[in-house]
Amino acid sequence: MISDPAAAVVALDPVRARLLAELHEPASAATLAARVGLSRQKVNYHLRQLESHGLVEVARTRAWGGLTERLLVATAAGYVVAPEPLGTQRSTTRDGDRLSATYLIALAARVVREVGALARRATRANRAVPVFALDTDIRFATPADRAAFAEELATAVSGLTAKYHDEHAEGGRWQRLLVAVHPRPKDAA
Repeated sequence: MISDPAAAVVALDPVRARLLAELHEPASAATLAARVGLSRQKVNYHLRQLESHGLVEVARTRAWGGLTERLLVATAAGYVVAPEPLGTQRSTTRDGDRLSATYLIALAARVVREVGALARRATRANRAVPVFALDTDIRFATPADRAAFAEELATAVSGLTAKYHDEHAEGGRWQRLLVAVHPRPKDAA
């Protein structure tokens, strides 16, 4: 997850984004230049920018014709820009407007921020993060059906929460639960 605004700018540059995509396995500036159709010098410049923000790192070096060639690799399989560098941080207090797109975006941003941090720590400790995700699509016949579904869902979640929540459980662990319903974009499958 990219949370530094300067790193976000670097990663979102189209040329650099393409280089990041190419660096799933180690490659040199010369190899990348041939793949992306740029000069080695331009590729090297962009790689230095990516490296200075921790988005790529030296995988290994090799001697080649009296020179030392650096083979770089992306530091992650993929990158997500945290919402903060984009200026979308909003309050996520529980009294937020449940029908507000801004509130939903703030909650989703919190999930990216918190789970991203947990995943990084878990990777360093060679552990798994105890998470659960559920994703489905639903088509409502009418707005009234959508409203009724939302009310039933809220009631069901409240009931499950009341059943399993134990404020003072010894060794208990707090968890976050986020349920979101939003229109599916027309171009999404």
